Amino acid sequence: MVNRKELNPESSPQAAFGARLRSSREARGWTQDELAARMEFSSQHISAVETGRKPPTPRFAAKADRVLGTGDRLERQSRAVRHTALLEGFPEYVTHEARAAEIRLYEVGVIPGVLQTPEYASALTARAIERGAITPEQGDERNALVAERQAALERTPPALVFAVLDESCLRRPVGSPATMDGQLARLVEFAALPNTVLQVAPFDMGDRRPLSLPLYVLTMENRSLLSYAESAQRGRLERERTSVVPLLTAYHQLQAEALSQAASVAMIEQLRKGTP
Repeated sequence: MVNRKELNPESSPQAAFGARLRSSREARGWTQDELAARMEFSSQHISAVETGRKPPTPRFAAKADRVLGTGDRLERQSRAVRHTALLEGFPEYVTHEARAAEIRLYEVGVIPGVLQTPEYASALTARAIERGAITPEQGDERNALVAERQAALERTPPALVFAVLDESCLRRPVGSPATMDGQLARLVEFAALPNTVLQVAPFDMGDRRPLSLPLYVLTMENRSLLSYAESAQRGRLERERTSVVPLLTAYHQLQAEALSQAASVAMIEQLRKGTP
C-alpha cells in the first residue's frame, strides 16, 4: 500500500490502539473509507487514530467495537490512552488484570488499588493534587480507575487473588483515622473471601525479603504469564515467560517468608485497636 505508515505498538498506548484498530479493520477486508462510512466518522479521522496522531474518545472506541465486532476490546484498550496520570505500562496491565484467572500482587507503602476503599483512594489523590503531582482531572481518572478495577474483579467465576503487603502499607497513615480504620477493615473482609489470600511481609523479614519494589503477576486463562513491575518513575509490562518466571519464583519465596493469613489478619486487628 502506498504511503502506508508502519506502526510500533510498543511506542505508546495510543500507537497500540491504532495498531489494533488497523489490524481489526484489515481483518474485515475494509479500507479506511469503508470503516469511516460504517462508523460515521471521516476517513481522515480513522487515519489519524490508526497512526497515533489522534487519541480515541470513549464514543469512538465503543462504536469501533460495535462495527468491527471486537466485543469491548477496543473500548478497554482506549482507557490506556486516557489514563495519562499513570506510569507507563500500567493502563495496559489493567486491561489484562480484568481477564486474569490468577492475580498475584506485592505492594510497598500504599494499599494496592484493587483493595482500596473510596475514602482511602480519594485521600491519596487529594494529596497528589495538593503537591501538584497531578491535575484534578487526572485525579478523577485515578479514582475512576480504582473503582473500575474493583468492579472488573467482581465477575463469575472470580479471579484468585493473592496479596502480599509490606508492613509499611498498614502503618503509613492515609487520610483521617476513620479512613485508615475503614481501610484496615476492608483488608480483613478481603481476607475472608473464598478466592483470596492476604499476607503481610513484616519489617523483621529483613534481608530475607526477595522483593523490594511493587510487583504484579498475572496468570491468564490459557496459563500464559504477564508481569508488571515499577520503580518511582516508570513501570514495565513484561510478557516474555523467561523474564516473568523468575519474578514469579521470587513472589513464591516472598509468600513463604511472609506471615500466614491468620497471623496477618491478627496484626491488622491489633493495629485497628491501636496496639503495637
